[in-house]
Amino acid sequence: MQQQQVVAFPTETVYGLGADATNEEAVQAIFDAKGRPSDNPLIVHVGNKEQVYEVVESIPPMAHALIDAYAPGPLTLIMKSNGVSAPNVTAGLSTVAVRIPDHPVAKALLETANLPLAAPSANRSGRPSPTTAQHVYEDLEGRIAGIVDGGATGIGVESTVVDCTGDKPIILRPGGITKEQIEAVAGPVGNDESSLNADDQPRSPGMKYTHYAPEAPLWLVEGDVPFFKAQIAVLQQNGKKVGVMASEELAPEVEQADFVHVYGSRASLNEVAVGLYNALRSFNTKDVDVILSEVFPEEGMGVAVMNRLRKAASETIVQP
Repeated sequence: MQQQQVVAFPTETVYGLGADATNEEAVQAIFDAKGRPSDNPLIVHVGNKEQVYEVVESIPPMAHALIDAYAPGPLTLIMKSNGVSAPNVTAGLSTVAVRIPDHPVAKALLETANLPLAAPSANRSGRPSPTTAQHVYEDLEGRIAGIVDGGATGIGVESTVVDCTGDKPIILRPGGITKEQIEAVAGPVGNDESSLNADDQPRSPGMKYTHYAPEAPLWLVEGDVPFFKAQIAVLQQNGKKVGVMASEELAPEVEQADFVHVYGSRASLNEVAVGLYNALRSFNTKDVDVILSEVFPEEGMGVAVMNRLRKAASETIVQP
């Protein structure tokens, strides 16, 4: 007997919070557990390409090419919905976001359930996404039926969301598949900076509301190392305890900070992405007043990293 409960499970990007995507009551339990606004659409997860047809009207040629190249994988495609998904999955839009995850536990769950699963990140709304089962437990203990522990996730940031309803692919959220990879198989990416539709609804998950924020305010610092160190000094002189999210290269230069979390090398932005959410969450158990982070080149995976940092940050300090 189906009990319409919600369960957290790992994907290759972050942990997801899954429920039967065809059942409006089950999907509502996701929104209730997360405290997520109801106008924020969800991503439908399916087990294979054949199951994509179960939730969309048709698969456009560009979407076919992207699926063949990068699915299963960290890629979400927006296509016309056929109405099978519950209305609260699509937030009333005529489109649906679909993904085929590439994680053995997610694959096994989808195969066993034999249902499309709506599955946003398994965290309280607005907080950093979870990359371990412990992160899920910290946010959702007592609010969901269970957690399937599959260890730490491998990519660390959510999937790339691509709108495939027009003449060109449009990236609505950067993620585990880069713009360069999209263009390699689907042609030039179109330009459309609008995150909301004409009715002020998000066109994709992660586009309208505050996301990824740690408990202390996060400030991004755009400048050289002396400038970064000067910001720490000024804050400490004003009685603030300062935490720093630092690359391996920056960390030895900012030891005067009250707490430093190293989350990868600037030489590997994929590594930085893997450690990003754990870094943001690490400060929740530290006695800091402000968190400072360096910025990264916005190329390749750096686009997704900076997208998440900017959504998490409350301020950006730029060197004069």
